[in-house]
This record gives sequence, structure tokens and C-alpha cells, in this order.
Amino acid sequence: MKLIAITGSIGCGKTTIAKIIRKQGFVVFDVDAWVRRLYFNKDFICSLKNVYPMVVDDFKVDKKKLRNIVFNDYKQLKQLESMIHPFLRRYLKSVISKNSRYKGCFFIDVALLFEMGWDIYCNKIIVADVNYEVQKNRVMKRDNIKADDFDKINNVQINNELKKKKADIVINTDKPFHILKLDIIKMLKNLE
Repeated sequence: MKLIAITGSIGCGKTTIAKIIRKQGFVVFDVDAWVRRLYFNKDFICSLKNVYPMVVDDFKVDKKKLRNIVFNDYKQLKQLESMIHPFLRRYLKSVISKNSRYKGCFFIDVALLFEMGWDIYCNKIIVADVNYEVQKNRVMKRDNIKADDFDKINNVQINNELKKKKADIVINTDKPFHILKLDIIKMLKNLE
């Protein structure tokens, strides 16, 4: 199997790229969905409650409170990541193991590819890119947040310029959807 990562900083369009690739019939694993499921795992919630008791009430996690804590304190962010990342790595390894005999391409939509060191598992890396102002405006509109909140989130990720240097393919997503789709279809033909 070929594992191809789709990554890019927040608001750069990696999820849009992933959706287009999925519509072309490819399997795209969504790491954000893996994380969302984790917040319903009782063992994870218990360990979260031990570290962040103020965000767990009756086995429900207040993600907004948790986000405010971790994006305002780098040490707290690293603590949370140390709880989440081992789960994700185990899940990724099980996906690779289960599909090892498959000859085609699998894609993984993962924002923190380089931060988690997952680039070592990938045959190719696609980085979504747009200029900073487009990125910022997309996230502020999509998530209904202020500029300083965007900066807090963006600043904990590896700079997109560095990601582009490590990429096999860079896709600028600041174009009409139909043109972006054609670019991605052309890229997919070159991957097979």
C-alpha cells in the first residue's frame, strides 16, 4: 500500500483536498475524526479528568474550556498532546497493518503530520497552501473566532513554509473549486 499524507496548517485547505480525493473513490483517513471519537472513550475521559478536572462533567468534555486552557499555555498543550498522540499512533499502525497487502493508495488527512513524526510512515506528502491572509480569514469565518485566537492556534503548528519544503506536492487552494478539483484529479493520475 502507498500511504499519502494530506497536510497543511489550519485553514490552508487540506480538508477540501481530502474531500475531493475521497469523491474520486479513494480511501481517506481523517485523523481529526479519530480525535473526535477519542472524546467519547471512557478511559481517555477518565485520564483527561485527572489532568483537567475543570473540563469534564459527568463524562462529557467541554472542548471549548479545554481549548482555552491548552492554547493559552504551551505546557498544557504538550500535556494534552502526550495523552492523545500515542492513541493516534496505535490507530495509524493498525490501519497500516490491516491494509499492508493492498496495492493502491490510501490517504491520511492529518494537520500535525510533522509535529507527530508521521512523515516517516508516508510514501508521499501533499501540503495544502494559501497565503496567510486567506488562511486567517477562512479560519476566523469558519470557526467564528477573533484574529488573536487564530494566531494562538496557528502558532502551535509548524509554519506552512517549512511544511512546503518537506512536501512532495504543494497544492495552492486559493482558486475556484472547479479548477482546484481538476488540479487534484490530474495529480491523482500521476500518483497511480
